Amino acid sequence: MPTVLAVVGARPNFVKMAPVVAALEESGEVSVRLLHTGQHYDRALSDGFIEQLGMREPDANLGVGSGSHAEQTAGVLAGVEADLREHPADLTLVGGDVNSTLAAALAATKLNVAVGHVESGLRSGDWSMPEEVNRVVTDRVSDLLLCTSQDAVENLTAEGMGGDGVQLVGNTMIDSLLRILDATDREAALSAQGVERRGFILVTLHRPGVVDHPERLGAVLEVLGELGHSLPVLFPAHPRTVGRLEEAGIAVPEGVRMAEPMDYSDFVALEADARLVITDSGGVQEETSVLGVPCLTYRTTTERPITVFLGTNTLVGINPATLREAAERELEGEPPDRPPEIPGWDGKAGARAAGAVVSFLAS
Repeated sequence: MPTVLAVVGARPNFVKMAPVVAALEESGEVSVRLLHTGQHYDRALSDGFIEQLGMREPDANLGVGSGSHAEQTAGVLAGVEADLREHPADLTLVGGDVNSTLAAALAATKLNVAVGHVESGLRSGDWSMPEEVNRVVTDRVSDLLLCTSQDAVENLTAEGMGGDGVQLVGNTMIDSLLRILDATDREAALSAQGVERRGFILVTLHRPGVVDHPERLGAVLEVLGELGHSLPVLFPAHPRTVGRLEEAGIAVPEGVRMAEPMDYSDFVALEADARLVITDSGGVQEETSVLGVPCLTYRTTTERPITVFLGTNTLVGINPATLREAAERELEGEPPDRPPEIPGWDGKAGARAAGAVVSFLAS
């Protein structure tokens, strides 16, 4: 029986990989070894996911932890190489665009082990983002490229990658979103934060382009404080963002409620019932589009243009005045009546991805 090494390491990996791993194990066609790199080690960012997503305990944990991009990448590269030498696999399956993704793909490639990439083909064109480097290089060394949307397939084709190795399977992260949301007590999540349905703004910001520049971060907080006069602004802050606020001595305005990182179930419950979401996260752009919640992305580029064309996402750049205007305009209007329909974002992508893996290994 063919063996798949499935590698997870950071918060987004779990969400994207859990449906695929589950479907592979249910198929009975392959043996799956699950390796956790330990890139995220806070319970709210990793262990809690494993429980909530129904993913079994990993067979091994590299415990890489935090560090620079080079340190994390090197740690995962060495750890995955050692694991593959001890436990040979026919395919290494990675997801997303974090350091663990790139390192695991490189380790497998150098050992002549095939690589499958869940969420292939996304492109922002912004090479200042480490994620863009990770996703492009991972795609280059991958043998099986599993895409969330047609634009991703077209990106790969433009880069000279095509044929049977490129498969449009849909968005596996949406499988996890729908599964968790269906089992979550949304009223309890709202009550715990002291907010009401459609009565608050939800914010996530963590990317270096904003949070590593005190003047930019301060300007965003100022706008959020102004919006807080209309509706409460709930800001579950990434540890990176909290650290930058403290280092820069930026005070949190009245009306902005800072919160600890949340379990996935709590976060998506709040996301589903927010009046507006402001983010620089890629995954949140996708989730809000499926949930039918207006989203303002505080970035100049997005690797998920389908969320703009078919979803509820608006790319506003990193001008605080533009953010203010877009938010005020959105709050003055009516929220969408129903979520838009995006092809392949239907809760069944994990099964399609697993089928593509099985077919690849059988060929």
